[in-house]
Amino acid sequence: MKLAPYALFAALAPLAAPLSAVETAPGFTYVKSLDGIDEYRLDANGLDVLLVADHSAPVVTFGVAYHVGSRNEVTGSTGSTHLLEHLMFKGSWHFNGEIGNTLKGKLEGVGAGYNADTWDDRTNYFETLGSGDLELAVRVESDRMRGLLLRESDRATEMTVVRNEYERGKNNPVRLLEEDIFSMAYIAQPYHHPTIGWRSDIELVPIGKLRDFYNTFYWPNNATVTIVGDFDPASALALVRTYYGVIPRSPRPLPQVYTVEPDQSGPRRFVIKRVGDLGVIAVGYKTPPSLSADAPALRVLDNILVNGKGSRLYRALTDKSLATNVDAEDYYFRDGSMDILVADLAPGVTPERAEAALTGEVRRIGDAGVTADEVATAQKQFASETAFGRDGPENVTSDLDDAIAVGDWTDYANRPRKVLAVTADDVRRVARTYFVEDQSTTGWFVPVQSVPPSEEAALLAKAKSVQAPGPALKDNEPGFELGAGTPDPWVAPLPRPSESALGAIAPRVDRRTVAGVDVLTMKTGARDIVTLNGSLDAGTAANPAGNTAVASLVSMMLDKGTLLHDKFVLAQGLSAVGAELNFTVDGNVIGFRGNCLRKDAPLLLQTLAEELRQPRFDPDEFAKAQKEMTAALLRQKTDPNAQARSTFAGLVFPEGHPNSIPAIERQAADVAKATVADLQSFHRANFGPASLHAVLVGDVDDSAIDAAVSGSFGGWTGGRRAGAVAPAGDLNPGLHRDIPIADKPSVTVIIGQADGLRLSDPDRVALGLATSVLGGGFSAHLMHVVRDQKGLTYGIYAFAYGDSFTDGGWSIRATFAPSLLSQGLEASRSVLKDWYEHGITEAELAYSKQNQIGEFEVGLATTDGVARELLRSVQAGLGPQYLDDYPRQLAALKLDQVNAAIRRHLDPDRMVTVVAGTLPTASAK
Repeated sequence: MKLAPYALFAALAPLAAPLSAVETAPGFTYVKSLDGIDEYRLDANGLDVLLVADHSAPVVTFGVAYHVGSRNEVTGSTGSTHLLEHLMFKGSWHFNGEIGNTLKGKLEGVGAGYNADTWDDRTNYFETLGSGDLELAVRVESDRMRGLLLRESDRATEMTVVRNEYERGKNNPVRLLEEDIFSMAYIAQPYHHPTIGWRSDIELVPIGKLRDFYNTFYWPNNATVTIVGDFDPASALALVRTYYGVIPRSPRPLPQVYTVEPDQSGPRRFVIKRVGDLGVIAVGYKTPPSLSADAPALRVLDNILVNGKGSRLYRALTDKSLATNVDAEDYYFRDGSMDILVADLAPGVTPERAEAALTGEVRRIGDAGVTADEVATAQKQFASETAFGRDGPENVTSDLDDAIAVGDWTDYANRPRKVLAVTADDVRRVARTYFVEDQSTTGWFVPVQSVPPSEEAALLAKAKSVQAPGPALKDNEPGFELGAGTPDPWVAPLPRPSESALGAIAPRVDRRTVAGVDVLTMKTGARDIVTLNGSLDAGTAANPAGNTAVASLVSMMLDKGTLLHDKFVLAQGLSAVGAELNFTVDGNVIGFRGNCLRKDAPLLLQTLAEELRQPRFDPDEFAKAQKEMTAALLRQKTDPNAQARSTFAGLVFPEGHPNSIPAIERQAADVAKATVADLQSFHRANFGPASLHAVLVGDVDDSAIDAAVSGSFGGWTGGRRAGAVAPAGDLNPGLHRDIPIADKPSVTVIIGQADGLRLSDPDRVALGLATSVLGGGFSAHLMHVVRDQKGLTYGIYAFAYGDSFTDGGWSIRATFAPSLLSQGLEASRSVLKDWYEHGITEAELAYSKQNQIGEFEVGLATTDGVARELLRSVQAGLGPQYLDDYPRQLAALKLDQVNAAIRRHLDPDRMVTVVAGTLPTASAK
């Protein structure tokens, strides 16, 4: 049965085998089916298998969810599940560097997208790749289920990688608050511990303890395999039986978690004081397990509280300039859950005032309840979010894994109809039951302007290399042996990478001009959903000599009311059908992205037209927008990533260039100086259909779309097309700039330059391929040396950007602990220099071609992926044909062409380096 995740509220099939299920699968017991999902159990060892066939794109996701997470950890080994997740990529019997056959290399060689994720109740691993390469994914996952090498040398280097991931999280005030809320709210259950673990456990856990954990939980009878996408069920089951069937069940019973959290008998509170400019408050409420009968009503309550401009907390805090953003972090766990309401405070607002407004609105819902209309809107929003959250096989796998984690995969299918059954009385009841003061844990992030020198010194000393105690151990021994007469599945060679089955894209795209608008539509196999992506040339560079904040303020004001409707009416019109529409801005364009169900595409386009054509620019709303943008800039002042990015862009590109970013202080000053008249003038000069692109992908109805565009945009004139921009040139060659930011455990580094290339330039594809070899993934040079070999960073990548409209930039980006900064810079520059001087090899060229082509095609497995690439191609003046030409251009590249492009457009000696964060001394020049 073809997956139909979008028909959320249709009559659903009973728990009976559909006609498409493989009724007799050798070696398996058929369990049940629901909504196109077929469950089997492997007789040899109890492995659960879920099949979700969807032939809308030639892509498949293979996932394995282990029923183990931080919930299964104890003091002394917190973070073990997460550290094991990292070690699962370091080497197994048949995939390791010593035999020249790494897991990362094999997967990236076919362009697979792959990753893993650790959470409280589960750990999941997944690969998304071409349908013909499914066997590779099955081999990889079955091999590391029991064949993980678990070497001490790998633990030592990966520990510092995980520690940098931990440090990066400590840069974020919201992450700090949420971690402390859990540690204070849960005092007995293991949800007390952060998933990543406590720092000392990350640093000191012995490899022997990790092996014990692995040998306890990583068995087929503690795992569920999911296969989603374009595959043949019988063939897929045969692959699973071949590679997993030789693995036995766990030799001992799996340990169970039996700790019950004692009742909380009063509110709990704490304060975090760290360097910053604006405060944050967070209020957490304990809620029941995810499979509780009350969980659907709590999901509706969350949407009523925070989803959209009509939500209760938007009206109570954001609209009243008490907060710049309010959100709900809803954690649905197996044994007990948590709902955390978070508010980013506006300038000048005290935490007491914001908390009183937030908790007061929560109490009002408990006291007076909600309306039936609010419930209906929240249900439509949930339906839409669910549909788009299941767009593409990887997203379906992720959503299924969440249901598997809490104990029942059928919750994936049943959740939407349970939400639909929620009433206003249910919402009031759960608010009164769970969102109460005595069950709350409240945290305030209170910013300070500096920390004592002693505290800063302690922070800098924390990242010293730490080795786990205890004797050295041999590498992990095999977890099982093949029984007599059992065939070894690894004898047969792996099939060659599959040829592309994607087919030509451009002929499936209908491009036409409607009412002056450049409209592109493409029908895909997605059922009942439509994704909209588009832009017009009205970015910050459209006002080069003027106020740098005007374009951003205009973008913020577009959905804050029109001449016809106020912002609440506009928001309700979309929310009532579960549709969304958002605006963004960069140097080149004001962009928009929306999604809706098929029948609501005309409404989405009509709303878009009204907001683009007739913004009200109400003075009161403008004042609120100024406060919101000022607050965002203040937060960026102490954010190493934001400071590094804006400083680097300002040093590499001249003022007024679309890729340049004004200094944060300049932007803040311009926000304060901007007027409503400035916004109106900018709108008159730059808005119109002249450069307006609208791309709609999914279950599109072309006639309905054309009628909506014609009716909504008809008669509109004006606008501008971005003109040619002089190349950036070679600004500030070799400059090193340090940006000290106190109290930050992780430092951000950017090294790069303007490369002088546009997307349409012949060398762009060649340099892009060479860059992927240097820093495009886990197997790239930078990650291999700086992360895997030396353990200096959680992530380091190289990429080109900003090249659709004008010449772009090229950069390496990484994070390091302050005490490892000097080593990180040295290692990064060494790898860069070697790549620049020697280029790439013939083998790397062939490998990277396959990787880049496969990665590109996997990226087109969702409606958003297709819409995004189509928009990028038309912005660059290349048209839909580029989506077909790009793989061919990659395939045609020659080695000398690629290596010449490196030296023609880059020069490491002239690159700019920016370092932002807590610096031990002036960083290495």
